[in-house]
Amino acid sequence: MSKYIRFLIVFLLFLNASPASLKAQETLSWQDCIEEARKNHPDLISAQENIKQLEAAKKITASSTLPQIDSSVDASKTRTDLETSAGTTGKTTNSYSYGVSGTQLLFDGFKSRDNIKAAAENIKAARYNYKFISSDVRLRLRSAFINLLKAQEALNITQQIFNIRRGNLELITLRYESGIEHKGALLTAEANLAEAEFEISQAKRALEVAQRQLLKEMGRNQFSPLRVEGDFKISQTDLTKPDFETLANLHPSLGKVIAQKNAASFGIKAAQANFLPELSAQAGADRSGSHWLPGDDRLNVGLSLTFPLFEGGLRAAQVSQAEAQFNQAQANERSSKDSIIVTLEQSWAALQDAVETTEVQKKFLDAAEERAKIAEAQYSLGLIQFDNWTIIEDELVRTKKAFLDAQAGALLAQANWVSAKGETLEYAD
Repeated sequence: MSKYIRFLIVFLLFLNASPASLKAQETLSWQDCIEEARKNHPDLISAQENIKQLEAAKKITASSTLPQIDSSVDASKTRTDLETSAGTTGKTTNSYSYGVSGTQLLFDGFKSRDNIKAAAENIKAARYNYKFISSDVRLRLRSAFINLLKAQEALNITQQIFNIRRGNLELITLRYESGIEHKGALLTAEANLAEAEFEISQAKRALEVAQRQLLKEMGRNQFSPLRVEGDFKISQTDLTKPDFETLANLHPSLGKVIAQKNAASFGIKAAQANFLPELSAQAGADRSGSHWLPGDDRLNVGLSLTFPLFEGGLRAAQVSQAEAQFNQAQANERSSKDSIIVTLEQSWAALQDAVETTEVQKKFLDAAEERAKIAEAQYSLGLIQFDNWTIIEDELVRTKKAFLDAQAGALLAQANWVSAKGETLEYAD
């Protein structure tokens, strides 16, 4: 009976550290995780700052089309040495001036206009990139959430397995002490219980790893124990085969490369504009004199026309470079769309397989549980041998784990399908 006491103590210690003790921990829903990630995830913050940089770059580009006004104030003293018959004498002259001047670009072959349009397309590409990063963050966040949900359930299952193994050992011990069962059966039951104890410890470690991964994807800096609430149900809307072509056209990564292609097309026009003259107007007003405040007024107004003649083939090379960038962007667009469609097809097929696998595993689990009930009663009555009974018990343990793996696998497949569609964190399913 000392063995019973030892196993009872172990079991009570396990209950003390079981998921029931997690009730005081922070509990998060999937929506809670989404909201926190949207605010704190560093990848999203970085992408948002990139958009701000490009918006500022567009303003810098547009500033060249606006009047450029400068002001100046100058004061100087000049000493001139003169040689005379009486020796060297010096003459000091003071000079003061202040004024305002301005320049306005009138025509540059529409180069500035096209550069502004290219900058606007770059901003659009950055916004699509933000959506793409948001989609990637959602996939990692959802995977971490599912892994923690699975780890919590795995800890519950290991407790159930421990209970099964402990009950089996009690039954076999009684039969062994009565001379009905052989020692090999007793040793096997003890090994099974030891394995169940190990799996409990392993499940606890996996739980902590899953917690840390979820915290990382939420954007938290420090570790704190938490649990998540949710289920393993699959949204039925994801089980109907969609039009992959339509989904591909809405994908943010395709939108990004299309915007980059448009920016490259404006880049060609801007490079070609270098062959055209540039016209600008200048105007200024200043005062100068030898005393402060100076009183001599001067106004100037003029036009400046610059026409490039020869720069060693620079402009032709710039056009060639811009055309190559456009051709590259076109190829990227085609490649991106083809890849998206293939990924959509693969992800949708994988989701269907995962859902059907879960249904099959549920049938196996139902059958294993029923067989285990019957086998336990038969073994208690001596109607079947230990070797046959333990095979059925082992099958029950295996199917419990397999069903959990199938459930989590289906959720992960759904997460990959949502990611393949390019859905962002705003997609709450």
